[in-house]
Amino acid sequence: MTQTTTRDAGVLETLREVVDQASAGRVFGEPITTADGMIVLPVARVGGGGGGGGGTGPAQDGRENSGAGGGFSISAKPLGVFVIRDRGVSWRPAVDVNKIILGGQMVAVTALLVARAVIRARATRRR
Repeated sequence: MTQTTTRDAGVLETLREVVDQASAGRVFGEPITTADGMIVLPVARVGGGGGGGGGTGPAQDGRENSGAGGGFSISAKPLGVFVIRDRGVSWRPAVDVNKIILGGQMVAVTALLVARAVIRARATRRR
């Protein structure tokens, strides 16, 4: 039989509130209307996860049985915006500058390593 203490009830209530907040309203932001009638609808990817723990077992050296654990995470990443006009709807993706910079650095490092290998191979052939 499982018993719920007052402290556990507070944790469960907090988790319920967090899950309730992860709704479509968090994925699609509030629409922004411009002066010319254009509507901008921001979009994000929202995700989360959680885990829990517990514990009981044989007490050693006269100690009490105990155990606990838990965690929860929620994240949001902007994806872009829908632009709604009289002519129709268009999608404008968000640009992640950090990914672009990281990709450029990876290409540069790879190019340097390949160039070094080619130079070493040519130097070895000349000997």
